[in-house]
Amino acid sequence: MSILQLPTADPCVILIDWHATLVDTHDAMYHAVDDVLPRLEELGLLEHLLAPDQSKTVEDAKLVKYVRDNQALHPRIVAERKISRTDIFEVLFGDNPDAKRRAHGAFDESYRKYVGEVTPLEPDTRVNLQALRELDITLGLISNRNREFMNHELAIVDDTGWEDLFDAMTCGNDVPHRKPHPDLLLKALEQLTRGAGEHVWYVGDSTTDVIAAKRAGVTAVFYNGAGWDQAWIDKIFPGTVRHPHRPDAVVDNLGELVDLARHMRAQHLRVERSQD
Repeated sequence: MSILQLPTADPCVILIDWHATLVDTHDAMYHAVDDVLPRLEELGLLEHLLAPDQSKTVEDAKLVKYVRDNQALHPRIVAERKISRTDIFEVLFGDNPDAKRRAHGAFDESYRKYVGEVTPLEPDTRVNLQALRELDITLGLISNRNREFMNHELAIVDDTGWEDLFDAMTCGNDVPHRKPHPDLLLKALEQLTRGAGEHVWYVGDSTTDVIAAKRAGVTAVFYNGAGWDQAWIDKIFPGTVRHPHRPDAVVDNLGELVDLARHMRAQHLRVERSQD
């Protein structure tokens, strides 16, 4: 298990990101991004791309420069398929909410043309989600994707759908601001009539997921399904004044998440017994 440190509390609620954490929809996502980037000037977004000195990393600055020069993603990024559209827009536009709103809106228009097959990222995803529920953990689903897409994808995934596995779902068009703002997480907790705190875990595969968790006041678990090494994880979560947010734990797969939840639950029970 690849963990920076253990969370401070066992989970009563686990909120989980959708794309690249639970499922693979890369084909549709990258097709839609490919449609948006050539339209940056038309959308009035080219002038809002970050300057090099505003980027978090050298790699981010190179991505922005390539997009500025070519209005397309670098072929290596498309081939590796390790970065989500949310992270792409964060790298390109930083803290500019209007630019990101317009970019997400253009993405949604294009994604509608490509939405289709949804594949579990891991073959035993349903088994592991059921294992979490058997630990009496409430599950919620979080996505920057619009609800029309999420309703469709949740209903067809695994050929049977996963609607029975989640007690709440919040989508990008349910709230004023998408991740990395905390609105989606707080909306899900409102649906579940739960408050934020360390007993709520949010699991996601991107830097925006970790930022959203920290801003919402919940435990941040980074899902490292892309297989980044520790040096890269330290680079994308530098813990600086400008970029302070780091995950409370890192898991490489959902089996590790289940093991971590069980470990924290057992530790909590041991503490309770010792106080009796």
